[in-house]
Amino acid sequence: MTDKNNQPLTLITRGSCFDLQFRRDTRHERLNSPTYYRWKAQFIITGSKEKEKIMKRVKREIGCGRIHFVKNQLRFSVQNINDMANFVIPFFRKNQLFGNKKKDFELWRKAVDIIYRNKGKYVAKWKKSDLLSLMQIHKSIAEYKNRPRQAKWIGMVKTMVKTA
Repeated sequence: MTDKNNQPLTLITRGSCFDLQFRRDTRHERLNSPTYYRWKAQFIITGSKEKEKIMKRVKREIGCGRIHFVKNQLRFSVQNINDMANFVIPFFRKNQLFGNKKKDFELWRKAVDIIYRNKGKYVAKWKKSDLLSLMQIHKSIAEYKNRPRQAKWIGMVKTMVKTA
């Protein structure tokens, strides 16, 4: 995939992120506001408003995702697990990444595979080995991030592993 000057689209490697999080979501609209925990993977590219044409092309080439503005910045994201498994991963297998971005992608791909295999199941019902693998992948991915976020709810995963 190249831009109009036949140059590689460096936006994909420079402004992109293969993200893996363990999240806590509270459903305030429901009686007693139940809390759910889940693993979430997403692929994100951020850039300036001037990159809109390129982002639209990336979206078209990958075959899925959404483009929107967040705090004066353009953001392309794929958050649907089916889209990541069926579009994003095959795209990056075909269009090879290099260096740390390739290592980051390979770890993320393994995480997406686990999440995809367990979609529709409560995290508490997942195999202990899948939870342990995701915890290890999450820790390893942090090595390739410039500013990794602190994993707020990872202690809950550890509790789930102990009871599984």
